Parts: sequence; structure tokens; C-alpha cells
Amino acid sequence: MGAFRAKLFHRRLGDLLNAETLEDVRYLPGKYHELIGDRKGQWACDLDQPYRMIFVPHEKPVPTNQHGVSEWNQIRGVIILEIADYHGK
Repeated sequence: MGAFRAKLFHRRLGDLLNAETLEDVRYLPGKYHELIGDRKGQWACDLDQPYRMIFVPHEKPVPTNQHGVSEWNQIRGVIILEIADYHGK
């Protein structure tokens, strides 16, 4: 995994553990974002390029507003799926 990636992983994990909702990490370093396409329903944050930590909300179904947009401030837990380079796949 490499020392630098491990350091970033622990930092992102700490950010998530300290957050009350996913909204609390949305604008922190790491570029937390929802994924699209075949990874719709998953979120990611940057580690070292091109690797990302991929996770899903604990809530089922994911809370959304009347327009179908995810309500980050209603997501209170996540499940980490993997660390991966999903680009170009």
C-alpha cells in the first residue's frame, strides 16, 4: 500500500470517524464525491493518485431530496468497500 497512501487512508478514516454526517467531510481535503455510472451509489475520496477510498452510505435507501439528490447531511455512517484505481475501467 505504501507509507504515504496508508497515512492518507488513516487521515480520511479519521475524518469520517469524527464526522456526525457525511456533510461534515464534503469540503475537507480529499475531494469527497459521489460516483456515477457503474459505481452509482458509491462515494470516493482521494488518496494518492490514482487511488481512491471507495465507500457506501450505511443508510438504505440513501436519503435523497424531492429531486433525487443525495442528502449528505442525513448520511450518518459509511461502509468502506475498497481502495482502488477505478479510472479507465
